[in-house]
Amino acid sequence: MSSDPYEVYYPPRRRPFYRRVWFLLLVALVVVPLLAAVAYYIKLKAEYGGKVAQFDFTKLEEMESASTIYDRNNNVLGRIFLENRDALPYSEFPYELTQAVIAAEDNRFFQHHGVDFYGMARAALKNYRAGHIKQGASTLTQQLARNTFNLRERTYDRKVLEIFLAQEIEQRLSKEKILELYLNRVYFGNGFYGAEAAARGYFGKPAKQLTLSECATLAGMLKNPNGLSPWSNRQSCMETRNFVLGRMLELKQITQQQYDEEIARNLAVKNRRPIHADSYATDMIRQQVNDIVGKDRAISDGYRIYTTIDADLQKRAEESLRAKCNEIENRDGYEHQTMAQYAALLKQRKQNADNDEKENAPAPEYLQGALVVLDNSSGAILTLIGGRDFSQSQYNRAISSARPAGTAFKPFVYAAAFEKGTFPGTLVSDSLIDNRQVMIGGVTGILGEWGPETADNKYEGPIPARYALVKSKNAATVRLGMQTGIDNVISLAKKAGLTRVTGKDEKGNELLNLRRYPATFLGSSEVTLMDMTLAYTAFANGGWRPAEPFIITRIEEKDGHTIFQSHPERRTVMSDATAFEVHSCLSDVLDWGTGAKAFAQYGLKKFPVAGKTGTAYNFTDDWFIGYDSAITCGVWAGFDKPSPIYRGAFSNEVVLPIWIDVMNATFGKYRPSEIPQPAGLKKYEICLSSGLLATDKCVEKSTDPNTGETIEHRTTYFEIGTDDQAPKQTCNVHGENAGQLVAANAQGAVPVSNVQTASQYPRATLAVDLGKVTPVPMQAPTVVGDDPYGAVKPMTVLPAIRVSDNAPPPAATADSTAPPTPNPAASPEETQVRRAEPVRALDQPAEDATIKVEPPPPIQF
Repeated sequence: MSSDPYEVYYPPRRRPFYRRVWFLLLVALVVVPLLAAVAYYIKLKAEYGGKVAQFDFTKLEEMESASTIYDRNNNVLGRIFLENRDALPYSEFPYELTQAVIAAEDNRFFQHHGVDFYGMARAALKNYRAGHIKQGASTLTQQLARNTFNLRERTYDRKVLEIFLAQEIEQRLSKEKILELYLNRVYFGNGFYGAEAAARGYFGKPAKQLTLSECATLAGMLKNPNGLSPWSNRQSCMETRNFVLGRMLELKQITQQQYDEEIARNLAVKNRRPIHADSYATDMIRQQVNDIVGKDRAISDGYRIYTTIDADLQKRAEESLRAKCNEIENRDGYEHQTMAQYAALLKQRKQNADNDEKENAPAPEYLQGALVVLDNSSGAILTLIGGRDFSQSQYNRAISSARPAGTAFKPFVYAAAFEKGTFPGTLVSDSLIDNRQVMIGGVTGILGEWGPETADNKYEGPIPARYALVKSKNAATVRLGMQTGIDNVISLAKKAGLTRVTGKDEKGNELLNLRRYPATFLGSSEVTLMDMTLAYTAFANGGWRPAEPFIITRIEEKDGHTIFQSHPERRTVMSDATAFEVHSCLSDVLDWGTGAKAFAQYGLKKFPVAGKTGTAYNFTDDWFIGYDSAITCGVWAGFDKPSPIYRGAFSNEVVLPIWIDVMNATFGKYRPSEIPQPAGLKKYEICLSSGLLATDKCVEKSTDPNTGETIEHRTTYFEIGTDDQAPKQTCNVHGENAGQLVAANAQGAVPVSNVQTASQYPRATLAVDLGKVTPVPMQAPTVVGDDPYGAVKPMTVLPAIRVSDNAPPPAATADSTAPPTPNPAASPEETQVRRAEPVRALDQPAEDATIKVEPPPPIQF
């Protein structure tokens, strides 16, 4: 130390902090790792930047949008999709929904650039303290990247890639666009993709109409979509909703008053229903859409499909069909499988782990039904039911199952006859007919009479054609059909849309479903319910029908551009006069014919309606097709494997009540009116005894059993027809013309009552005095001829006709309108009176209509 007292002492100079050891150590502990992290980030960016560049970011906006099916009243019927989604622009989402999602999933969404590092650190700390993963740190942008590019692996590599993808997305898109894509793509559980589908699925409204409480509910479900569903876990769903509302209050997105109101609000959700809404109608629509635009586009392009289906009427029809079939299955002694038994079988198989329900379950064998309702003016399908339960059987019996139409086919036989000139008042024979002529149910015996829909049918002899149709007489119909000609009947049925090609014969000729045998007159040939219903519209429309039934009116793209539009067309089937003649008969069916139970017993409302019962041989198929001026409804019931429903299962008991339920449901919305009578039809008073024009002498007397007084009553009724159809002669049974020879009516069909008595025949002088001839005793029963009683070919009795023995009877032609006339060249001496052979019996077709094919083989039982 210096001894100088004036020397100044300077303490040792301290080093700067940045040169001190502790600072250098701190720098080494912080900066070096940071620099290393930066270097590593640069390395990762270089590595993953190349991977990110390989992604197609246009896929962010490529989302499958469900195509929506609407009914005729714009109610949603179903959807066609791979993912059930409806994409919306950002402006269509309510502000409350975007804020709720941000509060629940990413509260710093508008502050970060795709990755929230602060949030990651916070989540890591919370998870460390909890000892398990309690909170995630993925931003909405990261979730969008993960969902878009299907990054599902739980690996470090996937997480890093997700971060760089999110940053790239933030550079490419605005925050609003990112939020729009997220809300359209995210899954909300129960098959709902995107907020719009979820809003409609859970709350039955579009997203823009959601309340604050509903927005918070959807936002809360994002954590666990299926586990927090309001359908499966209502309590947890509401707790999560309340949590989201609390977060929104903390972030000052809502006020305290809003929070209190929404917390107190009960959560109302719609009833759960399958999002596919599978039914026979929607399945048919889906198939047609696939044919029009292609399956891939149908499930992804979000079309709006507008259809003709009336959802309310469809529901009513399904309920009625189901209830009636259940009632039949509960009959005493019912011998077939029931729907309840089949459901129990499926349940048992499902419980058996060794069986796969869908692959191994047998086809149902219970009673099935189908129903179609068409708009008469266009052919639009208002209702379509192809079976009792689509989930158990997807086979659409309304359009794919061709079954014997039974007696529901008869109107087309009569339409063909009327079209050819037969007068509705023509008398036809209602009497026994040998089944060898018809061959239904075998080739022996007498043709059965199941058509009248009663177990105690009685033959009534000569009856008007109208009566034969109204009472659905089998034998009379066959006789009229054979006179009309099978080719004429099939030709008209073809115009009605009832024929289809079923194959080709050995010569390459097309084979039709309507076979050229008399059994076709009674509906033994197979047709579909859709075709039969469409054909009946011709009677309501004055002779024309829509060309085809249709179910899709138009298909629109998302922007409203129409890419498909239906254009109904018409087909002429018959004249308006013929159509009205048949219509008037079918109207009588419900008044006093086979459908007479409709008004009094089943409660059909008093509107102008018409229809025809249809029972197939052996009660295997029951039909009822009926209509009013607006719509036509067809109902069928039977088994997939033909079998009697039950003995005596007439259509007026099985399907008529269903038809009435549906028709009663249509009258309010589809108001019917009277079908106008064409100008060419006139009214004629006809005598029931002769089928000819009535006179004031057409009166019969009877005795009152109580008083013994003689009562007179007219034997006439009023019939409609054209001038060409109507008879030209007056009654030859009553009055001055009684017993005289008269010309037949316009068809050459002579009434049975117009038969002369034996005393009226002129008798020629016999060459031998029979009184001097010893009678020859009969040794054994004697039968002359092969068919003396007309069992094989029953013949209508014709009146005695003067003919010459030297000249054969003139040949009949298809245009014959009167019986043969006497031979003018024959002298009185050459002429004698005898019973003439029928020129052409009512049962025998004209020459040009003769069936020239081999009969079908016997039916094996």
